Amino acid sequence: MFVVVLIGTHAQYLEHDSGTFHPESPSRITAVLEGVRRAGLEDQLRFFTPTEADPGSLEAVHAQEYLINLQRFCVMGGGAIDSDTTVSDQSFRAAVLAAGAGLDAIKKLQAGEADSAFLVVRPPGHHATSSTAMGFCLINNVAVSVAHLVSQGNKVAVIDFDAHHGNGTQDVFYQSDKVLYVSTHQHPLYPGTGRVQELGAEDGFGYTVNLPVPEGSSGETVRAALEIVAQPVIELFSPDWIVISAGFDGHYKDPLTNLGLTAKDFYEMTSWATSFVRKGHTLVFLEGGYDLDALRDSTTATLGALAGELILPKEDEVRGKVSHETVESLAESRKRALGDRDPYLGTKH
Repeated sequence: MFVVVLIGTHAQYLEHDSGTFHPESPSRITAVLEGVRRAGLEDQLRFFTPTEADPGSLEAVHAQEYLINLQRFCVMGGGAIDSDTTVSDQSFRAAVLAAGAGLDAIKKLQAGEADSAFLVVRPPGHHATSSTAMGFCLINNVAVSVAHLVSQGNKVAVIDFDAHHGNGTQDVFYQSDKVLYVSTHQHPLYPGTGRVQELGAEDGFGYTVNLPVPEGSSGETVRAALEIVAQPVIELFSPDWIVISAGFDGHYKDPLTNLGLTAKDFYEMTSWATSFVRKGHTLVFLEGGYDLDALRDSTTATLGALAGELILPKEDEVRGKVSHETVESLAESRKRALGDRDPYLGTKH
């Protein structure tokens, strides 16, 4: 079967200046696009240039006052928002275009132009809350697209395999039963959220599935946790769309984290995630990943998964074993946290 993948990216993403020696640099976009080129899928790729997200879509996730203040801070020259997050005069436009990439991709997918979309954007977004920029993130790109899909009557599963917990995405949808948020991440690690016991609240109780794993965990362990703990929940939820926060900082080469994933693990996780929905209902957003070679290779593997092709770098040989103790502990911890609720989606007995 011939599969078409949208690639959304914009030159403006290179203009977001996060500061000298900052790990979230413009070179990340260059590395990802090299990974796209190395995939050798030219006949199956359709590139597009994103447009800015409209104010209504942004305000469905972020407070209007926050957006106004962020824009003003950027156009006045920018600077440090916190110890990790720095902006320049071009950063707000880059962020609005990053959020717009998902909205544009949804329209194209719904028009039947492709089978999935990979959005090569920066700044990343999954740490941004409705009113706070943090963790290199300004606007929550994934949340903007998910909120738009929900407004159309869809149920959406967010699969976040960045090594850092996506606290912003979790927070935005914590009380919603229309969004299932699943996150694998190293723990303890910034931002300190993402415990198994964080299950959602009110109508959203049970619709948050956190799978924190200790440093040094292999891709085999991460994927086993997804398949054993998260998969039954996803299947019962039966999403209309899958949106992936593709952070590649879980790669064993990454300088900011201590996990043991390889490019093949990202291939396998992406293939697994896309299996829950029909063609044309998958969005993949670039999040973290700070070793440029690992970022390039992980992109190639992920794009291969979207295209239905196993494409891996020759040097991708590191493999680990499953820590059954970790996986069993995650499953048992979630069961205890749910209490007298059904293990899936918080339904009472």
